[in-house]
Amino acid sequence: MARTTAKEVNDPAQQWIKAIAGYDREFNKWEKRVEKIIRRYRDDPQNSRGHNLAKFNILWSNVQTAMPAVFSRLPQPDVSRRFKDNDPVGRVAALILERALDYELDHYADYRATMEQTVLDRFLGGRGTSWVRYEPHISTAEVPEDGLEVTEDTDEADDDTPEDNEVIEYECAPTDYVHWKDFGHTIARTWEEVTAVWRRVYMSREALVERFGEEVGGKVPLDTKPEDMKKSMGDGDMYEAAIYEIWDKTTNKAYWLSKSLGKILDEKEDPLELENFWPCPKPLYATLTNDSLIPTPDFALYQDQANTLDIISDRIEGLIKALQVKGVYDASVPELARVFTEGESGTMIPVKNWAAFAEKNGLKGAINLIELEPIYGALQACYAAAEEQKKQIYEITGMADIIRGSTEAGETATAQKLKGQYGSMRLRAMQLKVAQFATELLQIKAQIICKHFQPNTIIKIGGCVELSDSDQLLVPQAIKLLKDADTSSFRIEVAADSMVQMDELQEKQDRIEFLTASSQFLEKALPVGQQSPEMVPLLMEMLKFGVTGFKVGKSLEGEFDSTADKLKQAAAQPKQPPPNPDLIKIQAQTQADQQQMQMNAQAKQQEAQIQMQLEQHKQEMQAQQIQHQNQVEAQRSQLQAQQDAQLEQIRMQNDAKLETMRHNLELMIAQMNNQAKVEVAEIAAKTTLQTAQIGAAQQGTQE
Repeated sequence: MARTTAKEVNDPAQQWIKAIAGYDREFNKWEKRVEKIIRRYRDDPQNSRGHNLAKFNILWSNVQTAMPAVFSRLPQPDVSRRFKDNDPVGRVAALILERALDYELDHYADYRATMEQTVLDRFLGGRGTSWVRYEPHISTAEVPEDGLEVTEDTDEADDDTPEDNEVIEYECAPTDYVHWKDFGHTIARTWEEVTAVWRRVYMSREALVERFGEEVGGKVPLDTKPEDMKKSMGDGDMYEAAIYEIWDKTTNKAYWLSKSLGKILDEKEDPLELENFWPCPKPLYATLTNDSLIPTPDFALYQDQANTLDIISDRIEGLIKALQVKGVYDASVPELARVFTEGESGTMIPVKNWAAFAEKNGLKGAINLIELEPIYGALQACYAAAEEQKKQIYEITGMADIIRGSTEAGETATAQKLKGQYGSMRLRAMQLKVAQFATELLQIKAQIICKHFQPNTIIKIGGCVELSDSDQLLVPQAIKLLKDADTSSFRIEVAADSMVQMDELQEKQDRIEFLTASSQFLEKALPVGQQSPEMVPLLMEMLKFGVTGFKVGKSLEGEFDSTADKLKQAAAQPKQPPPNPDLIKIQAQTQADQQQMQMNAQAKQQEAQIQMQLEQHKQEMQAQQIQHQNQVEAQRSQLQAQQDAQLEQIRMQNDAKLETMRHNLELMIAQMNNQAKVEVAEIAAKTTLQTAQIGAAQQGTQE
């Protein structure tokens, strides 16, 4: 064990360099294991000296199946008051903060990309890490700046006060992905025992000068690159400087260290003023024990079964290659070599010495083929072994739960619901861990928004102009509450189901459930409130208690509060004395007489209107009947004319066809006569020729 020198004790830079070196030694084996897993995940080519097996990449399949099951869409942040009391200012403040977080997630792609990369690291190496920072984009009247931020230091946290002519154009809280090789922390058994975290940031010369100034940034050597990029670097690629950004909870300070320079470049006192100090949440771990923070990757738990599956896959490939027609044949009959290589279906191959070939039992005696049934049986056994091996891997990793949770289109709704519930039993733990990680990232974002964003920025990204008129009156107080109060008074969380693909009808069902429950309560509560006004405050509190339990009813809380206050005020007003019963009877009789007179007048008026309508309807019916008769007669005449014209046309067509047939028949008879004459002439000529030949032959014989 190396001894600590007096120089290292007095030099913080050497202490941190030693701490980083200790972490590197502790996690060296884990990093090498993760590198092998990533190469297997990418299916990188094997060493040329090794046997190139046919593999079944079960690692890629499992990761691609598990990732969408725990994260496939942006989370839906839920910000609410920690206590559900009647606090309209707190309610509006929570609504503004929730909309501000929604704006950050929707308008900047960094959060989604960071979550995807972090979840991928968790399933490959067993640890995923992200980092949140505050990034103000400042411009001046003289020299506009592009606002580039490589690290999470803030101008607002600098000791130097900004110039009067500097203006914040816009500000945001980006979420950075931290590569699993670039993250580190002090050695501890559990995360609660960790005292400092750091990340390694690679910076160019321009970024160094912009961040640390010309004097410091110009001295840092550019002597490194990320290890994965060194292999693909060209001659023209530039090296960068590796800067360690260290956040120490014991001193409540952040340091920026250059190991190559051997000194701390900058340090700040609690730059972001976060509740837990660190700008990163607890990493997203796979498997941990209580004695070490070195994670065990998921693949390490089933790598033996995966290797066996690769061997089976290689056997399957070999058997498939062997599953082809092969055999031997009699060399004395070379024509047999062409049986499987020439011709198509039905092609015959000639054999020269057929008698000898037949004596040897023909084709059966001359060809002997390898039997394919044993090879096919071995192939089926390999397929069965592969399926069994995959089942074992699925049981180890929990993939079986996802597979059992999948549904088919033909299944009933009850069967699909049961499968979904069963499929989430083991998967739920992973989903909750990812949701907790996303929640902690959003909590850090929310703290940065409240502590460092300008009020105008919060009003803009919080969608305050879209609030109701009554809520807009509370915006100034709500912004002041966000800037002054501790964010611990608000509950910020992300539901696990909000990050995976869910049924599109879920929100509609939630709204219907909310409206159904509210309407049923109001239906029973209104009669009670009318009979006993003193019960109205209690009934409204009960209704509000139910409304706050529905996330979809959050936007209506303000209206419920306003209505509840009005009903309470109405219930608190003194009751008027009951009216005189005799006066009520007189008023009722007068109203009844007036209503009877109005009803009689309306009845006479309606009777006259009905009579007029009947007469008008009668006249319209007569006119329609006459018009209908005229139309029928016109249609009949038109139809008769069309039929006559069609009959005449058919007659003319038939006559034309008969004339054509007669003409064709005459031509055919003439052709047949001509052909007969030609044939008769040919026969006569042949007969004359034959007679002449016979006579010449007889004369030659006599001579």
